[in-house]
Amino acid sequence: MKKLQSELLIAKHLRQSVFKNKAIFIITLFIGILLLYAIFSGWENFKNQNETSEKYQHESREDWLKNPDKNPHRMAHYGNFAFRKSTSLSVFEFGMEPFFGNAIFLEAHKQNTANFSEAGFSNSMLRFGEISIAMVLQVLLPLLIFFIGFNSIAYERENGTLKILLTQGVNWKQLLIGKALGIASVIMMLFIPTLIILVLVWLFLQNFTITADETIKMLLFIVFHLAYLLFFCVIAVLISAISKTSKKALITLIGIWLVFTIILPRTTQAIGGYIFEAPSKIQFNSAVEKDILKQGDSHNPNDPHYKAIKDSLLRAYKVDSVQKLPFNYSGFVMTEGEKISSRIYNEHLAELLQVYKKQNSFSKAVSFLNPYIAMKNLSMGLSNTDYESYIDFQKQAEEYRYKMAQKMNALQIKYISNKKPSAGEKPYSISKEHWADLEDFHYEAKPIAIVLKNEIISIISIILWITLLFILIRIAAQKLKAI
Repeated sequence: MKKLQSELLIAKHLRQSVFKNKAIFIITLFIGILLLYAIFSGWENFKNQNETSEKYQHESREDWLKNPDKNPHRMAHYGNFAFRKSTSLSVFEFGMEPFFGNAIFLEAHKQNTANFSEAGFSNSMLRFGEISIAMVLQVLLPLLIFFIGFNSIAYERENGTLKILLTQGVNWKQLLIGKALGIASVIMMLFIPTLIILVLVWLFLQNFTITADETIKMLLFIVFHLAYLLFFCVIAVLISAISKTSKKALITLIGIWLVFTIILPRTTQAIGGYIFEAPSKIQFNSAVEKDILKQGDSHNPNDPHYKAIKDSLLRAYKVDSVQKLPFNYSGFVMTEGEKISSRIYNEHLAELLQVYKKQNSFSKAVSFLNPYIAMKNLSMGLSNTDYESYIDFQKQAEEYRYKMAQKMNALQIKYISNKKPSAGEKPYSISKEHWADLEDFHYEAKPIAIVLKNEIISIISIILWITLLFILIRIAAQKLKAI
């Protein structure tokens, strides 16, 4: 108990002395203002994106249902839209959302990628990143921690008070922990009010009706960010303890911050993309089209693959022309063509995703060298703004597109005659009431179990870093000298 009192007394003394430095006060005030702006920015971003998505998803559905009686294959080519709504946690972490599109046009025989990203309509300044709560917590608060903690022990050594402290019964372990708690208490003055506001915003955005899944994500977001900030508090104190002067401590800590938050993340992305090179969009689409043509062209009546299908159907039904088949032959061919094109596309996509997976795995592996990368990946995963969420949206949209195309093909097979309309006769069509048989698209965010599975490396990395710090504190308490 006496030891704890000593640590708390050291922490209290540091907290009281911090704001005597006007520069620290101004920096803290500036970051506090940035946090308020980030909350407002996140709120506006979430509200605007979801209102836009809901509006155009509704309009797309209305346009689909308002189509008149027509051939169902024409409806398949008329197409539909899939929109991706943001989750409530994206208020805190924008992640990759500004750079990935949130809408996909769905049509028969063709797989499109997401479009209408925020970056696509912004200037180059967006490349530097938007100000989000996560960015402030992960990048700016560690820098503030370093400014507060660089002289926490180095200054005591410089002015000779370190010897006095150690001779008055305070040991190195108490001193290190007390100083770290003091820095943490200053940071909590920003962190705790921010969390209170964020939780209220988070509840309000969901009309105070929350799910267990979202609650767990929110709690993990808070716990891991708290651990992340405490990690930097300990780093600041340890570097200050081993440095002979405050100046050396500050230079070292700024170097660590630059490596963690700027140099390593950018370098990791570049190296990952270089080692595991992915084909361009043009190369990918060309390869898909080439393989589809090798398999057969469903729109070419003389294509060998589909001619063989036609001959087998004629033999099976013992007729001499497709007009005499008991179902619509064109619809049958379109169904087969959709199966083939979708299978080939998915095979190529799986290969492409494997390349991206290797790139991301390289980045995640580097998180064992950089806690910032681990925290960033976990934060984006919990907020549903990471790469895996984008791919999940693409897959859900493709499943819906395939279902839509095959639904229309099935209606054509069942209701459209094989006989060609005579001169002056209207093209064959079916009632528009059938369009309502296709359900609207609804995007489902990844559940917490999938997020934890995807980010297990990041979680392990953060735990290992925290464990390492406890070990370093014990070692430092035994090895450090007052001089």
